[in-house]
Order: sequence, then structure tokens, then C-alpha cells
Amino acid sequence: MDNVTQIAGRATPDMRGLRARMNGELVVPGDESWDDARLAWNLATDQWPVAVAVVADATDVAEVVDFARDAGLRVAPQGTGHAAPALGPLTDTILLKTHRLRNVTVDPERRVARAEAGAIWIDVVAAAAEHGLAALAGSSPDVGVVGYTLGGGLSWLARKHGIGANQVVAIEVVTADGEAKRVDRENDPDLFWALRGGGGTFAVVTAIEFNLFPYEEVYAGILWFPVERAAEILRAWRTWTAMVPDEMTSVGRILQFPPLPFIPEPVRGKSFVVVEAIYAGDPADGELWLSPLRDLEPVMDTVTTMPIAELSRLHMDPEGPAPGVGDGTMLSAFDEDAIDALVETTVGAPLLSAEVRHLGGAVARPSVEHGALSHFEDEYLMFTVGIAPTPEAAEAVHGAVARVLTALEPWHARQTYSNFAESTRRGGSFHGEAAYHRLKRIKKAVDPHDVIRANHEL
Repeated sequence: MDNVTQIAGRATPDMRGLRARMNGELVVPGDESWDDARLAWNLATDQWPVAVAVVADATDVAEVVDFARDAGLRVAPQGTGHAAPALGPLTDTILLKTHRLRNVTVDPERRVARAEAGAIWIDVVAAAAEHGLAALAGSSPDVGVVGYTLGGGLSWLARKHGIGANQVVAIEVVTADGEAKRVDRENDPDLFWALRGGGGTFAVVTAIEFNLFPYEEVYAGILWFPVERAAEILRAWRTWTAMVPDEMTSVGRILQFPPLPFIPEPVRGKSFVVVEAIYAGDPADGELWLSPLRDLEPVMDTVTTMPIAELSRLHMDPEGPAPGVGDGTMLSAFDEDAIDALVETTVGAPLLSAEVRHLGGAVARPSVEHGALSHFEDEYLMFTVGIAPTPEAAEAVHGAVARVLTALEPWHARQTYSNFAESTRRGGSFHGEAAYHRLKRIKKAVDPHDVIRANHEL
């Protein structure tokens, strides 16, 4: 390797010393594995960091942070790269990949799981299910546990149990000064508060511990209707959400499947409006609550009592790296005009999915024990996405996503959800004013030189 590496016309420090000190790998431009190393899960994102550090342990993380700080570089931790589009340019940044840190342990007596920084949700779901337990897991089985949780974490059990970040009991980190430490309510409570919903800009997380809940099964599934009934079904679903108890979490969604061979035959090349419903209680009660929607005569009905682990694939998200363009926003309301705007801009557009999630319940209830993202006052959250295998497809989907967001602009809430925001947002978009200013103060205290960066800057 040359003493100085050139990337995009810039000179960067000699990294041979860092490479020699790491147990993992350091990949730089020109290395044979460079193009593979810099990939995100979202293959539509082209990441160009100064280098990629594939860490093997927390010691590697400290070495990378120390090197970056002393060299005037920054560090961007990345577990999977699902939300990589929001990260933006990686100028003067080392991409720190944690995907090799996959260990998960479960303490069934305490009902607590510990997941390393590279663990994905299916790792935790499977380990917890062996003990009759469940995590507040993401709707995609291969989303990273740490990134999801630092951003807040909205699970299929959220209306019953609240935001995932508020179930965290301890976090292991490497701070910007290279110190490895474990933070909780008694040890560095400010940093502990900030990491629970404030994002990953405060320190590099190497492991996280969080509460589990006693669920072996759940009453859940999907009601499928022809897409021509989209406005009718979404109106009925919206009315229904105003009545259901906290045990019921649901999604109203428009799905437009392309005619691709990996898509199951019953839905390949077809379009639907669906309601995904999850009832965290007695299945008999769930059946009663769901009856008004069943009375609308869906063409398919998969709602049944299922093992809790099967909930991971209810949303039908792709597993493994895929190219996509998407974005989302919190909605202050989802009335008839908003439904019309969503349907008119989605049906027939080059979009795979446009969904609205019902929040409220425990998601809306704040507590002094919560972290930086205590709760969401608004009850609906929208996200839309399309497949983008080529630059031409990406351009078309970008346009379609923008049209949906523009059409729904009258209903955009002041606060939105960082995990569903794949475009750059202004500071303060994800937290209330008091929480945002406290986060800024904590960032200045723990990382005065702004070494650690996350998908969304403060």
C-alpha cells in the first residue's frame, strides 16, 4: 500500500498501522475486496468511504475510533446498511462494519437478551423463542438489532408494550475517546438516555441488552383485498383502528407485486390492498375484534394463531441485500382526504409497497424512565418503497416516492421516525424540542470533535 491513498482527489492518512493492529480486516480502495466491503444491505446505495473496517471485536472498534480521531477522520458504524441512503456522503469517514459480531444470549430467568452489534432480529427471535419469550423485534427478520433500537424500534407488539428503545437495560459502547464501557441507568445515565432513541451518533455500540416478554404464539396474519377497493378498505381500516384495544397492532397497505419468478404464484404480478393484523392476547378476542374487517369479504385470509417466531416474516420483507428506494413520514392524521391522496399517487406507480402503520396505545404514553425517544403523539406512520435494480428504475421510483410524500404533505407531523426516514432530514425532526437540545448537549460532552456519525446527524 502507498504511504498515502488517493480517493476522490483527496489524500488520506497511511492506514498500514491500523491494519496491523486489527483482529478483523481493513479494506481500502484498490484492494480486491473493496467493492464487496463497501456494500450496504440496500444495494441501490453506492457507499464511498475512506476505508472499511470489518471489526472482529470491541478492541478493533477502539483501534478504529482512536485512529480516526487522531487522523482527523470520522467513523460511521454500520450493522446491515438497511438505512444507508440517509447516511449521505462518506467523505473523510471510515465505515465501521459490525456484521461479524452476531452473538446472542438469552437469560430466561431475567427475561433479558444480549445481542452484539452485528446481530439481526431473526437471531434474537429464534434464541428467545426457545424459552417461550419474544423481543420487540422489527418487521424484517434481517434488520440489525442495534440500529433499529437506537432509532426507537416499532415492533408488532408496540401498541401493547411501547417503543423498543425503552426496553433496553444496558448498552456496551466504545466512546469517541476510545474507551470501552457499559452504560445503564446508574452508569453514565445521560449517555444511556441519549442512545435509547437518540440514534448512533454518541458512541459506537458493541452490544445491547433488552427485556423480553412471555409470548409463545400470537394471533396474526393478513387480510387481502383487490387493489381496486383500496380507498374503501383503507377507510374501513382507519375507522376500525379508532376502536381497537392496545393488544391490536395493524397496518393498512397497498402492495403491487412485479411479475418476478421469486414472488409466490398466488400474488405474482398482482396488486392488493391488505390489512396486516397482530393481536397480542387471547385469540378468541382477536377474532372478535377482527370480525368487522372480515365482514368486508377478503379474497385471502391468513390470520391465525401462529408461533411467535413466524411473526418475523409476516410483513414479507426481502431477506438478504436488495436494491430499493423508499422514504416515510409520520402523519398527524389519516382522514379520507389523506387516504385518497395515498391511493391516487400509489396505485399504478412503480412502487412495491405503500403502508400506514397504526401507532397509539403504549407507543403514545411517555414515562420519565424512557430514553430520548419517549413516545409518539401521532397515531399513523407512512412508508413507501419500490424496487430499483437499475439507475433508470431508481430514478422512476425516486419520483414516485416524492409524489406520495408531496401529496401527503398537508398531513406531515412535526416529529417523524428516523428508522423510516431514508432521506436527509433537518436537525430536530425526530424528537421534541427539549429532548433535541438535551441530545445536542450530550453529543458535545461525549464527542466534542464529532468523530462518531450516524444515519441522521443532530
